[in-house]
Amino acid sequence: MVLLAASLPVLFWLQTNLPDGGLSLAFQPAVLMQGEAWSTLFTSMFMHHGWTHVLMNAVAAFAFGPPVARLMRGPEGAASFLGFYIVTGLVGAVGYALVHPDSFDAVGGASAAVFGLMGAAFRLLGRRDGTLRPLTDRRFLLMAAVIMAVNIGVGLIGLVPGAAGARVAWEAHAFGFVAGALLIGPWLRLLGPRRRPFDSPPNLGDPPA
Repeated sequence: MVLLAASLPVLFWLQTNLPDGGLSLAFQPAVLMQGEAWSTLFTSMFMHHGWTHVLMNAVAAFAFGPPVARLMRGPEGAASFLGFYIVTGLVGAVGYALVHPDSFDAVGGASAAVFGLMGAAFRLLGRRDGTLRPLTDRRFLLMAAVIMAVNIGVGLIGLVPGAAGARVAWEAHAFGFVAGALLIGPWLRLLGPRRRPFDSPPNLGDPPA
């Protein structure tokens, strides 16, 4: 989790040294709909519009990622966690492209993936044993409603912190959040840690002295 959060500003620093400032890494929905530049759905998750933008995402990832990361331990768990992060980010990007199929705006940022972690983390609120809250749970629905209201409100203002003139892709955030909340259960069942079945010897007496 620390490495993921720390990688965002490092990657942004590398982005600022690119000839086009990383613009070619962003995706444009209209271009995607023409069947071109599909790789930008992936690369766009690793570019940002400014230091404020990337630092906000890094802090949010560090805040909401640990509860999810704790469910996926070991090297396989680390790969599973990274896969979950990427998949929710991709869902957010695709969702935005479907809502704005004619847009040539350059879209980028880790926000959709971070919102995916947030959606999964909200299903763990108050659960110390790693079990998930049902999607119909009142506490989960309340927190989801609050974060979506804030997300839409900020989106309507149309301001990306540290990037004057850029609009907030709040739809991508929403798709990422929903993906995280819905996928965390099946993801853990398929790619989570394998639970060892309970076992005991046939002789339950005290061990030999």
